[in-house]
Amino acid sequence: MALELKNVSKTVDGEDHLSDVSLRLEPGSFNTLLGPTLSGKTTLLRLMAGLEKPTSGDITMNGADTTGQSVRSRSVAFVYQQFINYPGFTVFDNIASPLKVERQPCAQIRERVEKIAALLSIGHLLDRKPLELSGGQQQRVALGRALVKGAELVLLDEPLANLDYKLREELRAELPRLFAGSGSIVVYATAEPEEALLLGGQVAVLHEGRVQQAGPTAEVYREPASLQAAQTFSDPPLNTISAVKSGDKVQLENIHIPAQGNDKLSTLSDGNYKVGFRPHQLRTQQKSVQCVAVETDVILSEITGSESFIHINALGQRWTALAHGIHNHAMGSKLTLYLDPNDLFVFGVGGELITGADEVPRG
Repeated sequence: MALELKNVSKTVDGEDHLSDVSLRLEPGSFNTLLGPTLSGKTTLLRLMAGLEKPTSGDITMNGADTTGQSVRSRSVAFVYQQFINYPGFTVFDNIASPLKVERQPCAQIRERVEKIAALLSIGHLLDRKPLELSGGQQQRVALGRALVKGAELVLLDEPLANLDYKLREELRAELPRLFAGSGSIVVYATAEPEEALLLGGQVAVLHEGRVQQAGPTAEVYREPASLQAAQTFSDPPLNTISAVKSGDKVQLENIHIPAQGNDKLSTLSDGNYKVGFRPHQLRTQQKSVQCVAVETDVILSEITGSESFIHINALGQRWTALAHGIHNHAMGSKLTLYLDPNDLFVFGVGGELITGADEVPRG
């Protein structure tokens, strides 16, 4: 059965850390909590684990109320951003520690530890101490301890944030596979939209202690329910600008986009809107005849190797374009970029999504 949170709130010293959170997480599912720092991710994990009690609301696991139940009486494993291992124990003993606490037979402990170590590619390190390992190897040990426990609920609080880029990429790709078939509910907290996309599964988008949207990760990315959800699920930041629909055109400052012939724009009622589009949707080359040209001033070009981030001033806004390849534009130079009306997210004055963009997830 599932882990369910119903109208859960947490207030500390008069400050709301979580407000009216309702989620249902199914057994065998991989779930991501996506949100910036102070969005409530860690507080939510601690409530799920039983390390803290909610101010209001209910938490149930397998249909039983666990709202005030201590962490020791729950089947839960927690892996932190700062990997925690016992420095005086070998890798074997670190991974085996939950099983030893349960007083399981030695032969069974060895079998399970060796199986998990092989899965994590650290079988050759079982006799070493944590301080003899690299950061990535130490985090694998911490993950191994969570895996070997066979907990119903596994909570991962930004566990890869302190690793170098290569190790993050490697472990991030492995995590869903490691937990596949375990039957555990896995909850992974991250501040990185790209990480959420790569992990897949389900996502809950958090902002200032509230769940903005929850559902299958690819669907939430493609169809954000609100401007806030779209902004949280975009890195580099979502480009936005005010728009006015009047008759057969949509006006973005001094740019007029014909609404006629565009199914989404033509059905908009006359009025004020906010439109948004992701950096990779602002192109250096014209994609189709529908594209409109936007004259911009280059602020800065950042070359990452395979991609370039071009920071620009356009229509009185500061935007970012993401282009494939090397684009080294001089600061202050003029640059014409192209925007396809089909790539626009259109939001109402209250921030609700009116119509989405025609795109598939990156990554």
